[in-house]
Amino acid sequence: MIVTVTMNAALDRTLTVPSFQLGHRHRASEKLTLAGGKGITVARALKTLGVPVVATGLAGGRNGRRILEELAEEAILNDFVRIEDESRTSTAVADPTTGTFTEVIEWGPLVQEAELEVLREKIEYLARSAELVVFAGTLPRGVADDFYADAIRALNRRGVLAILDSEGEPLREGLDAEPFLVSPNRIEAEAVVGQEFSEDGDFIDGLERLSDLGARNALITHERGCFASVRAERGQSKRFHAEAPVREPISSVGSGAVLLAGFIAAWLDQASPEDALRRAVAAGAASTRSVGAGRFDPEDVGRMLPDVQVVELSAVAQA
Repeated sequence: MIVTVTMNAALDRTLTVPSFQLGHRHRASEKLTLAGGKGITVARALKTLGVPVVATGLAGGRNGRRILEELAEEAILNDFVRIEDESRTSTAVADPTTGTFTEVIEWGPLVQEAELEVLREKIEYLARSAELVVFAGTLPRGVADDFYADAIRALNRRGVLAILDSEGEPLREGLDAEPFLVSPNRIEAEAVVGQEFSEDGDFIDGLERLSDLGARNALITHERGCFASVRAERGQSKRFHAEAPVREPISSVGSGAVLLAGFIAAWLDQASPEDALRRAVAAGAASTRSVGAGRFDPEDVGRMLPDVQVVELSAVAQA
């Protein structure tokens, strides 16, 4: 079983508005409401890929109840901690005529220490029967930047692998806890390593820096795939670039989380690094063909697999 942790769950509303223009009145041609937050997106994608998963995290107020109802409707197993403050909502406008996607995201709830303690106990309990615990997304108000780091260290002591997909200081401090895998997107990785990526060599340097900061494996996702550093046999890391062909996306929101889920599913199947990355990128690309974070047709993944290019960049011995 995989456990995903979503600290800042959201109620996601996506409106499809052809020829959207700021300052004008429009009628949406379609509306989609889903439980959201990066960890929930990973859980949704894992379930679609046939991987047993349970989603946990924090959910509060009326929005929190609606989030849990939406998860139940999708048959996503969940065990959230209910909190007093209101979970956030996010509203997105998708314009199919231009391919643009506009998001408005609220701040998260204010979390009390007693509520966090209940969540810590929940994670400890669920981790007893888990192969991996995935911490994904931003932290809400009232949660210290070292929350992920402390949780990862606790799992490391118990021999449970942890994955981190976050940004900013929570990512930086989480790296110091030596997670099994980190999966920032390009912008998030640039902010942590302190440099912009414009060429392949910049991404390679970024992977090396993430490793120096504590990551045992790393994915840096971008619009068409990812750069990866994956430890293979004998403690050696291999570096790859995996890329899908250019296709006009309907929505790229959540594609990085789906890519991560694809990698996890392949890793559980004991796939080679090359095959795991090919399957991961195909899943991420398939998700851009649907509106709603984490939603995709598994058959699209199979159709895209032959077109994903995976190139090994080099191998670097680890101390």
